[in-house]
Amino acid sequence: MAHNHPHDSGGREGVGDPVQEAHGELAMARLALADGETGHAAVHVANALFCEPRLPEAHEMLGVLASRAPEGGIGLYGPDEHGGMFAGSAAALAHLQAAAGDFDRALLGLSQVAAHEPHRPWAGSAGWLRTDLVPQLDPEAYARTLLGMVQILDDPVPEEHRSHFGPFAELAVAMTDAHPRHGFLLWAGSSFMRRLDALREAVDWAFRAWTQDRSLEAAIMLGNAWRRVGRERDTEKLWATVLRDHPEDLDLHVDLGELIAGQGRFEEGIGWIERALATDPAHPKAAPALHGVRWARDRDIAHLIALIDHLRSYPDHGYAHELVARACSGAWLRHVPYPTEALTNTLSQLLDQVEPGEAEIAISLSALEPPSALLAVRGAFPRFELTVQSVPAPDPRVALRPGKYAVWAYAPGSTEARPVPGVPDPATAEAVRGIADPSWPHPALAYDRAVLLAGCALDDLLGVLAHPPAPDDSELGQTFARHEPALWVRLVQIWACLGIAHHRADEPWEGSVRRAVLVDLAFGPEDWVSDAALFALVATAWLVPDVRDDVAELVGRRFVDAVAAYRTREVTLLRSLADLVLATPQMPHEVAELARERLAALDAESGSE
Repeated sequence: MAHNHPHDSGGREGVGDPVQEAHGELAMARLALADGETGHAAVHVANALFCEPRLPEAHEMLGVLASRAPEGGIGLYGPDEHGGMFAGSAAALAHLQAAAGDFDRALLGLSQVAAHEPHRPWAGSAGWLRTDLVPQLDPEAYARTLLGMVQILDDPVPEEHRSHFGPFAELAVAMTDAHPRHGFLLWAGSSFMRRLDALREAVDWAFRAWTQDRSLEAAIMLGNAWRRVGRERDTEKLWATVLRDHPEDLDLHVDLGELIAGQGRFEEGIGWIERALATDPAHPKAAPALHGVRWARDRDIAHLIALIDHLRSYPDHGYAHELVARACSGAWLRHVPYPTEALTNTLSQLLDQVEPGEAEIAISLSALEPPSALLAVRGAFPRFELTVQSVPAPDPRVALRPGKYAVWAYAPGSTEARPVPGVPDPATAEAVRGIADPSWPHPALAYDRAVLLAGCALDDLLGVLAHPPAPDDSELGQTFARHEPALWVRLVQIWACLGIAHHRADEPWEGSVRRAVLVDLAFGPEDWVSDAALFALVATAWLVPDVRDDVAELVGRRFVDAVAAYRTREVTLLRSLADLVLATPQMPHEVAELARERLAALDAESGSE
């Protein structure tokens, strides 16, 4: 069911004051009723409920509709041509069904709305949702209602949303008290209460269900409840016992395998998962779980890439999506690496003391740093003056490979880079700003999201790298502007490079403009755009198997060059490049090991300071 779009222009979530909007919808409903347009009035009442589910006037108007329409107004609301229903309409229908005494249907409908929109107080709007309903309810039907919510809700529901499900939970307690031997109600209720973090009830009800009927479902729910309270070994024994009687349950094979692997017994856990996979090679959980456990065992990026490749073959296997997103953490896999230059440290100190602006500030730096770091500082303090005392060898101003495309260039003998591309078209700058999120579920989705920039001109995307747009006026944008302007520049450059990865995407990879640009930037003068360009290559390789060998060679070579430079001078990008190596598909083993060694050494160095 879809529960997110009103039937007409009213009731848009997040626009203006919701109570005021609801009253506006009700005014339109009254006008429609005065003209005899009951159906039109019903739309506006649904919109009002969507704006503010608990508004008394909306419920009063719903009662007026019920008195003027056949069958108590129930026929006014129904699914659209796609089989879905707008949330406000579904809630209105549930309230009308309750008014007609059809509480089982009313609870089912309202519960679906609440589960799809857990951030809104849908259940709190139902004065009829009380524990004294118990004698009028079918326990089987209420169990299905709870199970329907379970299939939608997060586990657990975010703490700030749990109170919205209080009326359903109170009714569940009353129903299980009234029907203490109803196994289905008990295990469905256990699963629901677990999501609300009501673990005492979750464990008790599942245990009672299991002792009642020894059903497979009760065993699964009891194991899940036990796991939440730290009883993994009890869960393991229970599920292994149950599988002797239900060897056909492949999902439970996978769950047990993951449970055992989670205790560090990886090979034993893999054995259970492989049994499921041998029975059904296309099982939606088994192959993803196998890759997930192998990733947990040895942290080899090949297993995450195997999950991505699995999704290319089985895009509807949601568990693979979940596992790869859950596995990805840290720089590049999940978020932009934080800048570490002395310039950006100075910037942070300045921002702690003064507001960004026209203050005259001058400092001396012992060695040259990436030009984008100075760009970030001058974005906050335009009158910032920098004196660079030395340019250590190997010279970071010199490109590692000759190339056609560049973002920065130095005049002979100068330590201040000048931007090569011009100011970008405002529409392109705005497009990059609009997608410049600080994190992503995994690199493949970052690459996918950047397709929104595919229509931008190459010169403009290059221009964004040297002339980044300011953050927007949102709360997050203001935080970047006031506290993290350097991180903002990093973000913009990364997303612009991801946009370049989609430039003329129909060209064969070898010899393509997009590859040439990204390689030139990666091997150009040492700068933040170097690793931003490499990340765009890596993100491409996550989704495009044919480019993986090439990208692994490029990323590995750029990292080895940085390691060599680090023997004689500071390389502020070294940690970032090492993290990129470990995020790159098909990276040669010896280069990956070198990256791990460098990261360990950098950690040791920072720990000794």
